[in-house]
Amino acid sequence: MIRLLSLLALAMVAASAAAQDGVEAYRVDGLPDWAPFSSAVRAGDMLYVSGHLGRAPGTTDIVPGGAGPETTQTLANIATTLALAGATLQDLVSCTVYLTDMADYEAMNEAYAAALDGHQPARVTAGVQALALGARVEIACVAYVPEEGI
Repeated sequence: MIRLLSLLALAMVAASAAAQDGVEAYRVDGLPDWAPFSSAVRAGDMLYVSGHLGRAPGTTDIVPGGAGPETTQTLANIATTLALAGATLQDLVSCTVYLTDMADYEAMNEAYAAALDGHQPARVTAGVQALALGARVEIACVAYVPEEGI
């Protein structure tokens, strides 16, 4: 399911990449204009993925259903961003998960494990007071993508 969501989202996405001093920035189409950041930035073999939310692709609407569905959509959105740089969820080496309610840990963890399909990057999970757009889950990641692989 995550692959289907990623493929659908990828079909709706246009990458904006600008190379500057060996650093390449990617911006997913549909990221609100008020968001003054890139979806991901590549520096050498490392790809730094900004915090993603469980937004329905091309909108600022958080998917309904709570932390589980939000985590699934968040990782689908991350997969879409990774694809812009020639990477996949299997290239992740580290993730930071932010939850507005630590009681959502189990639902997030189940959806996270399902989306990563056995891949286990290093991870930190932290409770926070609030997230943008009223989201319950935000995930930021780092991926290792050797330049010759692109």
